[in-house]
Amino acid sequence: MLETIRPKKRTLYLYLLLPLIIYVFTVFVPLVTALFYSFFEWKGGPEKAFNGVSNYIQLYNDATFWKAFGNNIYLVVACLVGQIGIAFFLVLLVNSRQARLKSIHRTFGFFPSTISAVCIGMIWAMVYHNKYGILNWFLTTVGRPDLCEVWLNDTQHIMLIVTIPLIWQFIGYYMVIIFSAVASIDSEVFESAEIDGANAFQTAMRITLPLIKNTMLVCVTLCIAGNMKAFDNIYTMTRGGPGTASMVMAMYGYKISFEQSNMGYGSSISVGIFVLSLLVIGGSQWLVKRITRQVEV
Repeated sequence: MLETIRPKKRTLYLYLLLPLIIYVFTVFVPLVTALFYSFFEWKGGPEKAFNGVSNYIQLYNDATFWKAFGNNIYLVVACLVGQIGIAFFLVLLVNSRQARLKSIHRTFGFFPSTISAVCIGMIWAMVYHNKYGILNWFLTTVGRPDLCEVWLNDTQHIMLIVTIPLIWQFIGYYMVIIFSAVASIDSEVFESAEIDGANAFQTAMRITLPLIKNTMLVCVTLCIAGNMKAFDNIYTMTRGGPGTASMVMAMYGYKISFEQSNMGYGSSISVGIFVLSLLVIGGSQWLVKRITRQVEV
């Protein structure tokens, strides 16, 4: 019976051909094109002049780019803890016996992830508004007007300020992924741990986390990839300011390419983002695997 419904290899290849073509033209072709243009001094017009690796030398010495890279790393670390860490904790709470209305928690937790990043940025820009924002209103209401600030002009804390909306938006997204992994664990495993006297923390770290390590690795990869190309929320809230305090790599590449019409150097920035993202993702995967091995031991 299985032989009669199994498609031929040629049919499978035909079905895969169109998605493969789309993937190649949306991922590999732009990457190769960016790599090609990164070796030219090009302002976007028909004329371009080959300048070898001059753009990469400039990129290596570009303090703004490396500051933007540092801001991306800040986002990655903060969101790994804030998005995945909080999501894992909330999943354990919702899956506990004392929790009620679990489906409602899942639905409302995931809701912020369905909102456009631009809308999230606009909403939180209003929250942070120095005159009409709910944050300053709340501080004034509780009798602490001395804590009110022009939040989006706070150079010292601006990265924390723009990271909070990113964490808030995607906690529910990772909750759904972790929920599905935890649900696949046999309940008898947790019952046996409870009989053996394991507390909630020991169960989470010694049983749940090792059993869903592959899912957590996927979450880590998605989180790093998303935050290494962060753009929409921050652009909506601060445009990279004040100054370059909240500048991230994707925004810097956008400004160089389209606002300054320096397509050649902008292409080298794109290649730099790609290479650095691969290095950060690869390093994080190695680190997570090493940590999970130690947890298992």
